[in-house]
Amino acid sequence: MLNDFKAFVMKGNVIDMAVGIIIGGAFGKIVSSLVNDVIMPPIGMLLGGVSFTDLKLVLKDGVAETTDAAGAAVAAVPEVAIYYGNFIQTTVDFLIIAFAIFMMIRIFMNMRRKKEEVAVDAPPPPPSKEEQLLTEIRDLLKK
Repeated sequence: MLNDFKAFVMKGNVIDMAVGIIIGGAFGKIVSSLVNDVIMPPIGMLLGGVSFTDLKLVLKDGVAETTDAAGAAVAAVPEVAIYYGNFIQTTVDFLIIAFAIFMMIRIFMNMRRKKEEVAVDAPPPPPSKEEQLLTEIRDLLKK
């Protein structure tokens, strides 16, 4: 069973997939930083100094910790809200990542297509001396 596991792990596809996942995670962090630290602050400034992550729709206000008539602490009730600003920010992250991956795949496919066109457009190599000799022999035998 250990040998089967080693064979599975050492396959090229598994290693390629692992490298892709690690690079994808790092790329996701870079894009998140780009969106959070570079793109969204100017947009928030244009919208009146609002941070997108702070945008929310409050469904029920929270209650701060208070004391009852006897002086005992009453537990605080947290605020209930829909944080649509965070959703907008995450959506922008996704769109940028998806666009970057699309562009990388498109470049890769264009490079592959150009290689195929060069291979198809290239004239066949001239026949070797052996092929020329065999052709002459075939022609003589036909006569």
